[in-house]
Amino acid sequence: MKKILVLCTGNACRSQMAEGYLRFFTQGAADVLSAGLNPTYVHPMAIDVMQEDNIDISAARSKGVEEFSGEHFDYLVLVCQRAHDRQPADVNAKKVVFYDIPDPEEQARNGQDLREAFNEARERVKREILRFIGNQDDLDFRRSIVSDDCCA
Repeated sequence: MKKILVLCTGNACRSQMAEGYLRFFTQGAADVLSAGLNPTYVHPMAIDVMQEDNIDISAARSKGVEEFSGEHFDYLVLVCQRAHDRQPADVNAKKVVFYDIPDPEEQARNGQDLREAFNEARERVKREILRFIGNQDDLDFRRSIVSDDCCA
């Protein structure tokens, strides 16, 4: 079983969304976790917009990357520039993948509607996670990504 860690700044939105999609699309064929450099809380709007896509992340909790210090992962998926710039040296991964997905809260502070910003982040996360799964030759669960239960 492959082990995947998704890392972001606060583990409040983008990494939680990515973890939710990876868990759904891999259907238990991978051990998927997420963390933040400076964990905060799972943003209620992230929970709402994921629920709109039939992915339930309501039980998720924000975790600090230090919880995974010294662990080895097959994949480290970085979903923001800050995580890329401050990637911790004590989290080992065979492969590191980077997607610079804008922070929806920051987008909202810059004048964009909050829900619209979170919806855009969700759609970008979903596209990147599907691309990630499709680009990995060693992931044997790619056939499971087509389902009637997800992604309304």
